[in-house]
Amino acid sequence: MTEKALLEGGPDDLRERIVPITPPGKELKIPHRGGYEHFKVTARHQDTDQGRVTVYEWWERTEIAE
Repeated sequence: MTEKALLEGGPDDLRERIVPITPPGKELKIPHRGGYEHFKVTARHQDTDQGRVTVYEWWERTEIAE
């Protein structure tokens, strides 16, 4: 079974708020609107319709280098 994360914070227009954690680690980098939204793992979990997931909090945005 794939581990999943609940994304908390960041842009309101993120498509998905529950995403697979690939690979599992301390940070997720989500492509969004020509850049990346970065989320850090927390010690919190939340029950969702997809099961119990780890909560990741938004902490910064970076642009894609060209």
